[in-house]
Amino acid sequence: MSPSAAAKALRFVTSKSAQIEFAPWGKHWWLSRPGLTETKNLLFVRVTMPPGTGHQFHYHPAREEIIYVLDGVGEQWVDRKCRPLKAGESAFIPKNTVHAIYNSSKKPVSFLAILSPAEAKGPFLVDCYHDEPWCCLREPFPYREVDPKTGKRKG
Repeated sequence: MSPSAAAKALRFVTSKSAQIEFAPWGKHWWLSRPGLTETKNLLFVRVTMPPGTGHQFHYHPAREEIIYVLDGVGEQWVDRKCRPLKAGESAFIPKNTVHAIYNSSKKPVSFLAILSPAEAKGPFLVDCYHDEPWCCLREPFPYREVDPKTGKRKG
């Protein structure tokens, strides 16, 4: 991080200063990541996942992750094990471990994700939901393309 970026980095992140992005599986409020805070070790994001969506099977080659559910119920996979996670429950995902979360309910699910380290070489994540055995554990579905800044459907 350059000296000028470090001077602008936040120590306190409010709902107005969080960096908001949209993905096919929901709205993300980034609360800590390089460029927002001075972090080198932690990524911290709040996600709200609408009913019927999911972040399909993927893994982080260089990062471990913790998911903590705030509200609703998520169908959490870690490797080939699946369990519903409800408010107050968490899952630990070691680096390079395939995982997924789906919202099979009729209500949104909100969760926090903490990943470490914040900076690493290589891809942030690798999708594998079309690969064996993952595609047989839960049938893949097409992601709806959304504008990352507005959340509006593309096309």
